[in-house]
Amino acid sequence: MHGDEFEASQRAREWFHSMVVLPGAWTILRVDGRSFSKFTEQRFDKPFDLRFSQLMTETAKVLLTEFGARYAYTESDEISILLDPRSEIFGRGVEKLVSLSASVTAAAFTHAAGEPVHFDSRVWVGTGPADVVDYFSWRQADAARSALNGWCYWTLRKDGRSRREATRALEGANASAKNEMLFQHGVNFNELPAWQRRGVGLWWETYERPGYDPMRAMEVTATRRRVREERELPMKQTYREFLAGLIAEN
Repeated sequence: MHGDEFEASQRAREWFHSMVVLPGAWTILRVDGRSFSKFTEQRFDKPFDLRFSQLMTETAKVLLTEFGARYAYTESDEISILLDPRSEIFGRGVEKLVSLSASVTAAAFTHAAGEPVHFDSRVWVGTGPADVVDYFSWRQADAARSALNGWCYWTLRKDGRSRREATRALEGANASAKNEMLFQHGVNFNELPAWQRRGVGLWWETYERPGYDPMRAMEVTATRRRVREERELPMKQTYREFLAGLIAEN
């Protein structure tokens, strides 16, 4: 077999290498920390630690910048970034999007935390803005469920329950029962910081910066872009309306 034929025969076996996101698709990359339950339990306060949240938001900013994303959302140990449907980054190759988003996230978090960590990644694809709104509403609902479960579990643990006892105490309990349990321990779930219950959103915003033009000897105003980090996100229908408006602006 000639060299070119041999090369072609091997390339033909790279099945996943040829998979691409369809042009114009609304694409979201979601990265998740690997074995983060053990990692965070040994290093951060439970159920939430602002230091850890800040590491995640700093990592989300890196992803937002490196991938030219429109919006980033982080809760717990996950980050989702929305790519522009016109994006041609990495030729829209699924393999590249997944592998590089995971590696960039791991590198950014490791640099910020000073300890090596690992992330995995997946691709979500929607057909329009409504799908995108549904996706981020879903992730925010997951944030609320996880926050409630986390607060209940760690409140019981700190009250002396073992892992098994705390887990069993929550089995089959609905949201109302969990809220009541927290209330009996002096915790009002609805008054906890919004970022714990709703996650954190990041997006690009424009702002005007005053300056001086020495050539024309006059004051000028320049338009710049910066990343906005929002820890007081709205919820439910108001969040959906916010997302719809944010997507429509770009």
